[in-house]
Amino acid sequence: MTALFIEYPKCTTRKKAKKWLDEHGVEYIDRHIVEDNPTAEELAAWQQRSGLPLRRFFNTSGMKYRELGIKAKLDAGMSDEEAFALLATDGMLVKRPIVVTDGAVLVGFKEASWEEALL
Repeated sequence: MTALFIEYPKCTTRKKAKKWLDEHGVEYIDRHIVEDNPTAEELAAWQQRSGLPLRRFFNTSGMKYRELGIKAKLDAGMSDEEAFALLATDGMLVKRPIVVTDGAVLVGFKEASWEEALL
């Protein structure tokens, strides 16, 4: 199994996640989230497969998230379609890292979840 590892190289959490993948022998392909941002279709498919709420795909600690007032827009009833389209406009809006395999979609780095899904 080769995972798709979607990352922002300057992110410190990404460094921990990548180290974890390497230490556990998980093969992966790197994808820079800003240079090759996920499409709305990819994000919608991943969200559905992950079982996570759509809001978990937003980088809520990012400057862009705050600048664009996305929390208020989501609270006001932004549709899923609009949210995925917005996420697809800028990789900095997307929570990362993301790992996509045939059997799992993981958003953010939580060692226990990764261990359960990838080992």
